[in-house]
Amino acid sequence: MELIGTVQGRTPNDRSVSLALVHAGDAPASPAPTKVPAIVAFDRKELNLILAVYGRKVGQGEWRDYAMDFLRDRAVFSIYARVSERPLFIIEKTPKLRNKQGQYAVTNQQGRILKRGHELSLVLRVLDPDLVVVG
Repeated sequence: MELIGTVQGRTPNDRSVSLALVHAGDAPASPAPTKVPAIVAFDRKELNLILAVYGRKVGQGEWRDYAMDFLRDRAVFSIYARVSERPLFIIEKTPKLRNKQGQYAVTNQQGRILKRGHELSLVLRVLDPDLVVVG
């Protein structure tokens, strides 16, 4: 509850102050807090891996644009050759599949899964096969 005081008819030398207290009302009752659904996203390490491959392909002139979607059940990184067409490749992170087939997948334009696995760096090798893992 909040009280607001107002001064009525006070002159600078007047010692008597008349305060009228006004009840501003209680805050409206809010509904019970609902559980906000978790949104799946790529973390910094994952984005660095994806953007490294993306940057090489842009430099070679093969890819031109990308889009990211963060949904309730998966995160999607779509790769385009031109803005107006369907994505050439889709990189997905689906945590529900973590213990099964692997949470990462690369899909081509026709919807065929090219590679699926537990480690993003190994899954991304399907997009840039010339690179080898060192170390």
